[in-house]
Parts: sequence; structure tokens; C-alpha cells
Amino acid sequence: MEGKTIFAPVGEASVTRAIVGEFLGEFLDYVESDVIVVGAGPSGLMAAMDMANSGLKVVVIESNNYLGGGFWAGGYLMNKVTFRAPSEEILEELGIPYKEIEPGHFVSDSPHACSRLIAAACDAGAKIINTTRVEDLVVRDDAVRGVVMNWSAVSYMPKAIGCVDPVAMESRVVIDATGHHSSIVGYLEKRGILTMPGEANMWVERSEDGVVEKTGFVYPGLLVAGMAVATVYGLPRMGPTFGGMLLSGRKAAKTAIESLELMKSPKA
Repeated sequence: MEGKTIFAPVGEASVTRAIVGEFLGEFLDYVESDVIVVGAGPSGLMAAMDMANSGLKVVVIESNNYLGGGFWAGGYLMNKVTFRAPSEEILEELGIPYKEIEPGHFVSDSPHACSRLIAAACDAGAKIINTTRVEDLVVRDDAVRGVVMNWSAVSYMPKAIGCVDPVAMESRVVIDATGHHSSIVGYLEKRGILTMPGEANMWVERSEDGVVEKTGFVYPGLLVAGMAVATVYGLPRMGPTFGGMLLSGRKAAKTAIESLELMKSPKA
């Protein structure tokens, strides 16, 4: 090869060792965590950021190979997302540029907003495992105490070759931030432990308030946040306006932090 060498002399084997070694090291460290957040959309990332900033050990599990959910693509694939007051306070906190369209109504570039939130969650110390699908829950003594998970690709394999046993991670709290499907609460519904009416038709003005209000525990050890709240409680969907998602994630984090503090109390 002609020309001056620019990069350090690092070969293929070294690259592979770095990836595998670092990934497995972190994976083993987070097999036991304070909180597992399932879903790296806006509510899940917001919750993860706040909890990690409080000093909790937080891991986020995402089934896709990208983060952000609908927050990344925006409305109608137009890369714009809207927010209603008072959620612009969080945009300012995260350094997300926005424009006021009318009093109390703001618009932002979705990739910019989403990337800021992803970076903030990572900077806070939350660890993210993507392309991983949660397929069941760890339940002990009538409380959720972790998740059962597998590579996302396994769910797309033909049954004849798709028999790949999952692994589990333990935590003291699990947050279902899986969006419209509320797939984590769905595992309890499948066993007849609770029922979900499913989300109602779109009604922005009612949906965001309702989602934030109802964010919280639905079963011991299991919190619900974001659009999963609408599915669990039969609330209207909200479309591409995301203030409710951010505030729901913040409330979920606060609720989890308070719950874990109570667990430490001698009276708990």
C-alpha cells in the first residue's frame, strides 16, 4: 500500500477482541440492575436519563437496531415533532432548538431532538442494549423482578431452527416504555393477571394529560410510561406531539426512585 500511514497499527483480531470484550463485560455487569427500561423511545430514554443522573444503575433494552422510536422519524416521516407547554422546559434543559408556532405550541427537528435525548441518557450513565427483544418477565413473590430476553432476530427465524433459549436480567424495577403495544404489561395480561382495554382514538388535548396522570406502577415492580400508559388504561392516542412522552418518562423516573428509596427503608 502506497502512501503515508495515518492510523495506528491495529488489526482485525484486535478490533474483534475490543468489541466482544467490552460488550460482554458490560453485559455481565448489568445482569443485575436497579432498573430495566424496556423501550428506547422518548419516555424510556427520559426515564433512564433521570434515574441514571440520580445514581441508579439503569439498563435500557431496545428491540430495534436504532433508538428513539417515533421520536426519530417525526410526524408523517417529515422529521418534525411538536410539543405543548410546559414541555419546552425539557427542550431547553436538553439544549434542543425549537420554534414557537403559536402560544404554548412548539416544533422541533426530530433527529436533532432525539439525538440530544439519546446522548443525554448515555452521558448520564444509562447503558443501552439494542436488537434485543424482551419475551417474558421474571416474577417472584408476586412482583416483577426482571426480564427474559433474546436477540430480536430470533423472533424472525423459522420455528424449525428458531429454538434459541433466552437469558434473563434481574432488577428491582422494570419500566414498560414499549409504546402502543405495551408488550411488557401484555405478558401479565396473557396469564390473566390483569387486562388492557387498548388505546382509544386520537385526542391530543386529553391524551397527554391522561398519560402523565396515569404513569406509575400497574403491578408490584412494574411501571408503565409513555404510550404504553394509553394502552393499559384505554386513553386516547396523541400522534406526533411528544411533551406527554417526556413528562411521563420524568414521572416514571421519579416514581421509581421513590420506590427504591422505600425499599431501602428499615420499615419497608
